[in-house]
Amino acid sequence: MMTKERFWVVGGEYSCLAFKTLKNGAPEVMGPFETRDEAKDAWRRISDETRSCATARYAIATEQLVLPN
Repeated sequence: MMTKERFWVVGGEYSCLAFKTLKNGAPEVMGPFETRDEAKDAWRRISDETRSCATARYAIATEQLVLPN
């Protein structure tokens, strides 16, 4: 079996600086991106847009796909 990675940017605005509970309940999800660099560009863009919000946090998540031969 072959594996392939896809990348997602997930996060949002949290209810406090402990970053345990998202304000709107569900995370914002962007992607999938085929490369980590594409995901990093999206992460940087959304992080810059929310820079003034101390309770906003985003991260890059990796998904491993198992592909048949």
